[in-house]
Amino acid sequence: MGHTMAEKILARAAGKKELFPGDLINARVDMALGNDITAPVAIKEFKRIGVDRVFDRERIALIADHFTPNKDIQSAMQVMEMRQFIREHEIKHFYEVGRMGVEHALLPELGLVLPGEVIIGADSHTCTYGALGAFATGVGSTDLAATMAMGELWFKVPPTIRIVFQGELPPWVGGKDLILFAIGKLGVDGARYCALEFTGSAIDNLPMDGRFTISNMAIEAGAKAGLIAPDRITEEYLSGRATRPYEVVLGDEDAPVEAEYIWDVSDLEPQVSVPSSPENARPVSQVSGTHLDQVIIGSCTNGRIDDLREAARILKGKKVHPHLRLIVIPATQAIYLQALREGLLEIFLEAEAAVSTPTCGPCLGGHMGVLAPGEAALATTNRNFVGRMGDVKSLVYLAGPAVAAASAVAGCIAHPHEIGRGE
Repeated sequence: MGHTMAEKILARAAGKKELFPGDLINARVDMALGNDITAPVAIKEFKRIGVDRVFDRERIALIADHFTPNKDIQSAMQVMEMRQFIREHEIKHFYEVGRMGVEHALLPELGLVLPGEVIIGADSHTCTYGALGAFATGVGSTDLAATMAMGELWFKVPPTIRIVFQGELPPWVGGKDLILFAIGKLGVDGARYCALEFTGSAIDNLPMDGRFTISNMAIEAGAKAGLIAPDRITEEYLSGRATRPYEVVLGDEDAPVEAEYIWDVSDLEPQVSVPSSPENARPVSQVSGTHLDQVIIGSCTNGRIDDLREAARILKGKKVHPHLRLIVIPATQAIYLQALREGLLEIFLEAEAAVSTPTCGPCLGGHMGVLAPGEAALATTNRNFVGRMGDVKSLVYLAGPAVAAASAVAGCIAHPHEIGRGE
């Protein structure tokens, strides 16, 4: 009997010949991540453990991205704690303003997360790195502290649910639409403590940026991880980028899975998740015309260069609706620079959008776009829970960059075809 990707990666990290769903193990961790919200808590717990130094100063990454640039004294103090800790322990990978990016876009960009590895992060969207064929999952700050001390962590081996996306994607449909559609079918707890494995012809032809988006939102279905088998596209992305040797781990064709869903997405419309849950996915045509006050293009879900290019294609030569504000946030400094060189920032600014330095900011209602009572926003972020982006009486809709850009021009939720740039 064969084994899934998740089982095989965890078995190797635990030094076991094979593992089965439900097994409890201690596994070696290849990279541990903390941000400016979770790392200060982990640092406090690390000090309580009483060890003298971290397990490996090159296998820990601390990234100040949620409330940075610092929005107030408290957030400044949190980052100061991180700086003191990295200096004391000579941690190599620390990134803040001017060098940072939204963590789940930055680590792959820097080649710090790789196929076949076990990655933990004190942030729920750590599952993003499953797009590279890693077992990547979010943990609590105390688990991060334990990992920084010992270099390993306990896991319960999850069962796997296989999602097969067949067909060729229509224009303006991408990774965000696939994952919103899947969450709409599964529900926010339909994959609870499972590993989601994404495959099929639509995945085979999807660029890395779209794959990152899919794995990023596996947690929104309750999944422990969201994996995509490495292939030629993965290898091209990692070429010249990987910072250490890695070994690809693939699942066996005969591996038993908890469930398998096969969906033909050849006729899939761009998707919109309506308030207040990611599982409330609808074809954009069903919600077209819905009033908006704000549009956000960015985040660890859709702030990569392909997302900005798609938005710019729609916004070029157009203006943001006068009753709406558009905020564009490149996910990393490198993406910001690439967008500058390609003329994308000029398109955004001429359209009268605001362009921000990399930050998580508005995604969690932190800053750079907090909503007032009664306001509605459409965002390329990953969650639209009550109060997620500001006041509890505000509303958040989720969509991909094409629908976001089209809606910014229309002043309401709109399909790209509706504003004259459909294909």
